[in-house]
Amino acid sequence: MKFGGRIQAAIEVLNDVIEQHTPATEALRDWGKKHRFAGSKDRAAIGGLVHDALRRKSSIAWRMEDDGARALVFGTLVWAWDESIEAIETAIADDDHGPEPLHDGEKKALSGAKDLNHAPEWIQADIPEWVWPSFANNYGEDAIAEGQALLKRPPLDLRANKLKTTQADALEQLSEFGPISCTLAPNGIRIEAGMGLARLPNIQAEPVFLTGGIEIQDEGSQLVALLVDAQPGEKIMDFCAGGGGKTLALAGDMGGEGKIFAYDVDKRRLAPLYQRAMRAGAQNVNMCQPPLSKWGKLMKKMDRVLVDAPCSGSGTWRRKPDAKWRLSPETLEVRLKEQHIVLNQAKIYVKPGGLMFYVTCSMFAEENEGQIYTFLDENPEFELLSAGEVWEDKIGVDKAKPWSEDGLTVTLTPASTNTDGFFFAVMERKQEQEKAK
Repeated sequence: MKFGGRIQAAIEVLNDVIEQHTPATEALRDWGKKHRFAGSKDRAAIGGLVHDALRRKSSIAWRMEDDGARALVFGTLVWAWDESIEAIETAIADDDHGPEPLHDGEKKALSGAKDLNHAPEWIQADIPEWVWPSFANNYGEDAIAEGQALLKRPPLDLRANKLKTTQADALEQLSEFGPISCTLAPNGIRIEAGMGLARLPNIQAEPVFLTGGIEIQDEGSQLVALLVDAQPGEKIMDFCAGGGGKTLALAGDMGGEGKIFAYDVDKRRLAPLYQRAMRAGAQNVNMCQPPLSKWGKLMKKMDRVLVDAPCSGSGTWRRKPDAKWRLSPETLEVRLKEQHIVLNQAKIYVKPGGLMFYVTCSMFAEENEGQIYTFLDENPEFELLSAGEVWEDKIGVDKAKPWSEDGLTVTLTPASTNTDGFFFAVMERKQEQEKAK
C-alpha cells in the first residue's frame, strides 16, 4: 500500500471506532480481515495512525474544529507525525486509493490557525472533560503535563526472569532490537517506541521469550511488584492475579522458595498463568481457582497480600487510548464499588503483623488514596505505612521519584517516572495485642 491508501484506511478504521464505538483493536482486526492484501508494515502504519489520533482526540478536534475521523487523522499526521501539508497532498495525489484532497478549511486549520495554548486545560491535556476537575485537583499545576505525558507512544518493557537468566544475558540476546536497561527497575529492559512509521518488534517470537527468560511487563508494574519486597520462604497471596505478571515477578524475587497463592475471581483471566508459570520455571506458584469460599484455610496465614484491584485503567491510556474516551462516570462508580469489595475480601488472609499492598493502574485519587483512607477508617486493625520509604530503600534516593499526595502512598506516572500510571500503598495488620489496646 502507498501512503495515501494507508491514510484512507486509518480514516475508515477510526470512523468505525467513533461512529460504532468499536474498540480500536477490534476495528483494526476487522479491517485487516477485509483487506488481506495489506502487509504487516501496512497494518502497523494504520494502527499507529489510529492510536496516535485517539491519544490526541480532543486537542486535534479543537484545532481542526472538527471531531470526525478525517480531521483527526490529518491532524495526527501534522502534529504527531510531523508531516507537512505538502507531503500529505503529494501522498493523496499519488494514490488512487487515498482520501479526497485537502480543502481550504483543512489546510488553514493544519497551518496552525488555532493556538492550542488558548484551549481549555482539559483539551490541552487531552483528558475527558467530565473527569478533568478531579484530575486537576489531584495533580495541581502539573495536571496538564501529566495528561500530555499520556499522549506519547509507550515503549516495550520487558522483565528479565531471574529464575532463568540475567538482565545482561537478556540484553545480549535482544541486541538486534536496540534494548536498554530500564532506569528504575533492576531487571527491566526497554525498547523505545519510535514515531510515525516506526514499529516495535514481535518479542514473543524470540527464543529468550519462548524459553521463559523474559516477560513482557511495563516498568511500572515491575516496580510495584518490587516494592512488595517478597522474601524467600514467605507465604504471599496475589489476590487479583489476572494473567499473573506480578505473580511471576514475585516468584523471581523469592528465588523459588516459599509459596505464592494466585487467586482471581474470573478463572478465565487466571488461565494463562498456568502456561506462563511453567515457562518461567516458577514452581512455587499455587493456583487458587474461584470461588473464594474454597480458600478458608489460608485465612490469617499470609505474610503479604497483594491486591491489584480492578480499576479505570487510566494509567495505561498510552497503551489503550480509546479506553480514555469510553470511560464513563457510571463505569468509574462500578470500579469504586469493586475496589471496596476486594479490599475487604483480601484483608482476612493477612496474618497479624503481615502486610497488605493496594495497587491500581489508575491515576485517579478516588480509586487510590480515597479507597485507602476509607478502608483504614472502617478497619482500625490496619495502619498505613510509608511507601515512600520503601521506594527509597528499593529504588534509591537519587533517581526519579513518583508522585505522592500524602507523603505515604505513591503514584507512578508517565511524567514522574516514565512508566505507566500505578498507585501503591502498604498497610500493616496490627498484632492482636496492639488491636486489644
